[in-house]
Amino acid sequence: MFGKLFGKGGGGRPADPHALPVPRRPKNGMYTLRALGDTRVLALVEAAGAGDWEAVKSALAPFDLGRDHLVLGELADLDGVQAWIGRAVEEDKEHRATALLISGARHIKWGWEARTSARAVHVKPEQWRLFHERLRIAEEQLLEAAELRPEWVSPWRRLLTSGRGMSLGSAVNETRLDAALRRDPPDLETHIEWVSQLQPRWGGEPGQALAFAREAFAGAPEGHRLGCVIAMAHIEDWVESDRDDCLATPEIQDELLEAAEHSILHPAYVRRPGWQHDFNMFAMALSLACERIALPRVFRELQGAYTSWPWSYVGQPEKMYARARRNA
Repeated sequence: MFGKLFGKGGGGRPADPHALPVPRRPKNGMYTLRALGDTRVLALVEAAGAGDWEAVKSALAPFDLGRDHLVLGELADLDGVQAWIGRAVEEDKEHRATALLISGARHIKWGWEARTSARAVHVKPEQWRLFHERLRIAEEQLLEAAELRPEWVSPWRRLLTSGRGMSLGSAVNETRLDAALRRDPPDLETHIEWVSQLQPRWGGEPGQALAFAREAFAGAPEGHRLGCVIAMAHIEDWVESDRDDCLATPEIQDELLEAAEHSILHPAYVRRPGWQHDFNMFAMALSLACERIALPRVFRELQGAYTSWPWSYVGQPEKMYARARRNA
């Protein structure tokens, strides 16, 4: 089911002083977003790549890692962080919680890298061993980070991922969901993680995830990025479906249009580092639904910026993005 598919707006918006320059001649009119498109995040990633903990702490100053999931994700995705972050955990008592959070998030990603996205029957015993070993470390570190900084939401959102991988069961994961949403009720990444948890491939029931997404979106303020949960719920439905055109209905097109106009296309929407991720979620969902009102606006705003997720749900994500962009 993962191998499917065909494959400047906002006038008057002030320039972002921290925006990374767009490549001069992007291939096929598109380019892969790096470091959330932000010079400050790039400085953070470069410091982490060099293993310079002092520089990492300085670069983190503009951000709240306890809530900035996308910024934390940049560190979690960075190969090599696991080689030095343990020293920071042990030696820097003042910033131990931050080091634990980074290390825990990285160990989850590192664990999934060992497991790969292959079906369970094709995962080798050594891969399973590494997967569970790294997730166990992540669990310990994230739980301690959550204890040290009880106001943070990001450890609980990451614990949802590790809990699913460790098959800890619905009671544990529901407790973690409640913990995250108590700290930040409209937190988008927590809602998206739970939409994944509710998919039939993880033990959920058909329609359960979409119902959860709709209930969450119903209370979202205008301009809030929580509208993206509707886009992701429909993408997840498409992944589970045997039909490539399952989203191409007037009802789904209207729902996605309403969600986009209430969130990312609303004047109150705030463009934080990595806002292109939100727009890519809608770009994929709207293109799968063959929607023709919001989709051109979304691609105009993106100006070719491509994020691998959620397009990585398909076998040739960049080709899918390019084709959807051409057809918008």
